[in-house]
Amino acid sequence: MTAEVVRPGLLTTVQDWPGRVGYWHIGVPPSGPMDDLSFRLGNRVLGNAEGAGGLECTLGGPALRFTEPAWICVTGAPAEATIDGVPVQLWRAVEVPAGGVLDIGAIRGPGMRTYVLIAGGIQLPEYLGSIATFTLGKFGGDHGGALRAGDVLPLGAPRARIAAAVPMDDQPVLTTRWELAVTEGPHGAPEFFTRADFDTITGTDYEVHFNSDRTGVRLIGPKPEWARTDGGEAGLHPSNIHDNAYSIGALDFTGDTPILLGPDGPSLGGFVCPVTVVAADKWKLGQLAPGDKVRFVPIRSANAASIRELGARRRANLPLVLTTGGDGDDGVLRRADVDDEIGVTYRRQGDDGVLVEYGQLTLDLALRARVHALYQHLLAAAVRGIVEMVPGIRSLQVRVDPHVLPIPRLLALLAEAEQHLPAADELVVPSRTVHLPLSWDDPSTREAITRYMHGVRADAPWCPWNIEFIRRMNGLATVADVHRIVFDAEYLVLGLGDVYLGAPVATPTDPRHRLVTTKYNPARTWTPENAVGIGGAYLCVYGMEGPGGYQFVGRTTQVWNHAWQPGTAAENPWLLRYFDRIRWYPVEPDELLDKRADFAAGNVEVKTEDGEFRLADYRAFLADNAASIDRFRAVQAEAFTAERNSWQAAGELT
Repeated sequence: MTAEVVRPGLLTTVQDWPGRVGYWHIGVPPSGPMDDLSFRLGNRVLGNAEGAGGLECTLGGPALRFTEPAWICVTGAPAEATIDGVPVQLWRAVEVPAGGVLDIGAIRGPGMRTYVLIAGGIQLPEYLGSIATFTLGKFGGDHGGALRAGDVLPLGAPRARIAAAVPMDDQPVLTTRWELAVTEGPHGAPEFFTRADFDTITGTDYEVHFNSDRTGVRLIGPKPEWARTDGGEAGLHPSNIHDNAYSIGALDFTGDTPILLGPDGPSLGGFVCPVTVVAADKWKLGQLAPGDKVRFVPIRSANAASIRELGARRRANLPLVLTTGGDGDDGVLRRADVDDEIGVTYRRQGDDGVLVEYGQLTLDLALRARVHALYQHLLAAAVRGIVEMVPGIRSLQVRVDPHVLPIPRLLALLAEAEQHLPAADELVVPSRTVHLPLSWDDPSTREAITRYMHGVRADAPWCPWNIEFIRRMNGLATVADVHRIVFDAEYLVLGLGDVYLGAPVATPTDPRHRLVTTKYNPARTWTPENAVGIGGAYLCVYGMEGPGGYQFVGRTTQVWNHAWQPGTAAENPWLLRYFDRIRWYPVEPDELLDKRADFAAGNVEVKTEDGEFRLADYRAFLADNAASIDRFRAVQAEAFTAERNSWQAAGELT
């Protein structure tokens, strides 16, 4: 049995649920249906497993011709659906005859996405454990993208008795004014936002911006006052923090722009998130349409509906009447002392996650070492109920299935784990040196800046040349000094998936090479694949095209092997590992293009050298060079303050 795509629709993709789970730590999002509720209800009516492969249609749907009789169910946002020209109802199981054509027209609204489920499900080869399409990463589905005319989708055999329809009481209620159940945290008041900010966030109807997609839903709303003047080493804007793992459904303030992170969103980033949509309400993100109004309703995390449910508790705004109020703890679940030097804070990330943060808001490799020790301990323990773990700069995100491992029990387990971790000075980690090419001030990054100035903001302090901005912010005499420092530096990889697909977030091991900048505000809408940028005290390589905010210094080769297939010689498609050391060597733009073509063809040649990172040795290095490090930081701090004062005078921070 197959379904032939006669007309693909505007943006129709193959998805399954829960999607590609287990790769958040290296920047692969789960993808899957943005409205999981409509998707799973349709599968259940057809006797499929709830997560069986189906189609997600955005704004309008496809026309499909079936080779054999097939049962289908169309769910989600209302749209005109016909079989051989005869209208059919949504939310009902309907048979398509052999040779028949199912045609899904434009979505009438409210809502944005319609789903087509087929008895037996769509059967395609899995990529990293799922057939869910991640269009930005060019994998999943039939060919890594949206449906095209002429595509042929193989179908499975129906496996169970088919019901008549989704009960009316279970069907989600779509609207143009939405209430989203949220929990406080991870980054609330009064540390990051003022109390007035938080009252505004939960007391304002935000408007959905037209520039929204599966990566995130941009919102239009008031600008925060902020509880601090800047992000320190993480960046000049008060929204900037040291990179940590995000949660899908987090309200992410990229500068002053609020964005609800979607199922194709980034796993790691350096912006604060004051509230997080609970798992059971994330389906609503898939139906938010431009111009819709959104209100965030704080609820107690213990009162959140379960994502396992498909019934009335997950319909639109019904449960919020009884569960409003919030936990009243600013998203902080617990604080404790690890030893005389380091404290630990456990922050709430939705109703199914905890963000473990060590120490103060500063860049300290000893904190990253502590994170790594906890990460390795939990991996070895293989704790039942832990779904994902993602290390950040000074944090570890732990996501769970709360039915198996409730958050209170997770907190007790994390507290107990601290008793078994080695002292930081005892930490020895494998640490390769990886030599990568860098095309300095590459033409593609110049193009991205030009696009930003024409399409987003022409008067930004970092325009028209990011490298000059880096020079000014760090008190360097010439742009040549920026070039010298970048190529002299040894960048230690602290996280992967910073802007997708194994992209590293790294910092120089020598603080005298640690250039500090701020991130774009608002962020770019386009960044070339494998652009290299600096944001805060961190360097990243963009794993693919997409939005971004780091200040460009150049471009390198791929860090993700798109030619990789399961069972090939390479163990994984990602190139880098935690605690790798990146060293750059210069190449011309044309030479880089040749190297990129070779890499894309699967001819991956990267020079690496094995080694170790010993925290005790690193601390000795810092002590031996303390005087010159302090002099460098003093000049840098003076320039940073001057730049912040100029922003203040120009109204950039108000």
